[in-house]
Amino acid sequence: MKMCHFVPLLILSFLVSISSAEFSGKVGVNYGQLGNNLRSPSKSVELIKSLKAKRVKIYDANPDILKSLKNTNLQVSIMLPNELISNISTNQTLSDLWIRSKVLPFYPDTKIRYLLVGNEILSSYSNTQTWYNLVPAMIKIKHSLKALGIHKVKVGTSSAMDVLESSFPPSNGTFRVDISGRVIKPMLQFLNRTKSFFFLDVYPYFPWSTDPVNIKLDYALSESKNFTYTDPGSGLTYTNLFDQMVDAVIFAMKRLGYPDVRIWIAETGWPNDGDFDQIGCNIYNAATYNRNIVKKLTSVPPIGTPARPGRVVPSFIFSLYNENQKPGPGTERHFGLLYPNGSRVYEIDLSGETSMWEYKKRLPKPTNNEPYKGKIWCFVAKGANRSEVGSALSYACSQGNKTCDPIQPGGKCYKPDSVIWHASYAFSSYWAQFKKVGGTCYFNGLATQTIKDPSK
Repeated sequence: MKMCHFVPLLILSFLVSISSAEFSGKVGVNYGQLGNNLRSPSKSVELIKSLKAKRVKIYDANPDILKSLKNTNLQVSIMLPNELISNISTNQTLSDLWIRSKVLPFYPDTKIRYLLVGNEILSSYSNTQTWYNLVPAMIKIKHSLKALGIHKVKVGTSSAMDVLESSFPPSNGTFRVDISGRVIKPMLQFLNRTKSFFFLDVYPYFPWSTDPVNIKLDYALSESKNFTYTDPGSGLTYTNLFDQMVDAVIFAMKRLGYPDVRIWIAETGWPNDGDFDQIGCNIYNAATYNRNIVKKLTSVPPIGTPARPGRVVPSFIFSLYNENQKPGPGTERHFGLLYPNGSRVYEIDLSGETSMWEYKKRLPKPTNNEPYKGKIWCFVAKGANRSEVGSALSYACSQGNKTCDPIQPGGKCYKPDSVIWHASYAFSSYWAQFKKVGGTCYFNGLATQTIKDPSK
């Protein structure tokens, strides 16, 4: 058989304002459902309790999950889907109907305490009009809750760190100009008035992995023993990247006139695996980060952050499972505390009561903390559905840039005339050309990376 060489990718004071147990320093977990091999809701709830989680956050209002959480004493955060925000923002009747159908059947036996209107809406540029519908939708939902006699549920929305235009140094934290006045300021006004929280997704992994030379790994893992950073603007000294990121948002809120809106960490975590071209994603680092952050967040008395010392920072760890249907880079499918079968990726206790030396499972040595410098190809994954592969092949070839010219009839790589062979070539060629602008070796789970030359 003629050897057709695939295109490789070359990788060169103690808190007094929050005394209620509702807002204690206990840590919860995000229960995502983007997997086709996860345990049932009832079994998943038992696993959540085995992790000693205080709370659970889901990304919808799944009735089977809410039913399984009934009478468990776990505090629950649910979510209004992104696609409903615009309609609800202008329709109080629709808002009332959603609360009546999604919340009332389970409340109060299921301890629903937080309702997030959308997930990272302000990170999406596909429909910017939704940004301006966000706060009106939050107001409608809050009004519905009150009208239906539900008074214990806080309303908010989750935001990623990209809501900031500037985050370094933390004292220079500033919200993006496109959302600061029209979205963030009225949101902060709403959160302040309703005594709710600014729900924030904080992942030190991502800034570290894009700049591992200037950001020390131990600093990102909250493991640093001898490195600190002093903010020249505030004079505050930082011992870890997590605090820097949170305080940047606190300073940004202060800049808009809302210095006291409380922060809730809606997501934080570290990937336990990933693709060959992604660094630092391994079990050792994931366990180190999550154990350290849980210990910090559950400390008694509370530690807080340099900008808010001694303050409780309620939090959810991401995530319960490794979810095999999450799109994007490999790290996206490997943030779980558990494998899909329910076994633990590593030992962890979300109550923070287990000391570091008590963890039973010995961790494997850290891997891939340095960039992989060899060749990588993108290849059809084992067991991939043939018809779906054909559709993905058509997509890869439709992107232009002569991605598929060599596998056209008469082309030097046309033989053997096989969908799998052609798709593997197309996937690898597409990925090598488009990775820098967001292309991935995923294709809805049909592709995987390899360091073995498929041509051979």
